Amino acid sequence: MKVEWLHSNDQYPILLFSELDEDRMEIRKVEQYRDGNVGFADHERATGDTQLSIEPLPSIEHISSDPEFLPTRITHQEFEEVWMGCGGRG
Repeated sequence: MKVEWLHSNDQYPILLFSELDEDRMEIRKVEQYRDGNVGFADHERATGDTQLSIEPLPSIEHISSDPEFLPTRITHQEFEEVWMGCGGRG
């Protein structure tokens, strides 16, 4: 899943990428900030303030009901490209 977060606070990411399991729990996550900084997390490590959610993520339909968020489904390959590009390896 890719979620664009529409806000003006530079302390928070503007793009969130999440790889989910069948129960909608995050396996891996990448957060991109307006200034170009990137954080990532998986079950073994995390950078910056990026952490995996401890609860299942809501559905895309539920997330899109908030006008501050623009979620889209992405393929595993699209997530993998973002993950590899941010330094998340393995």
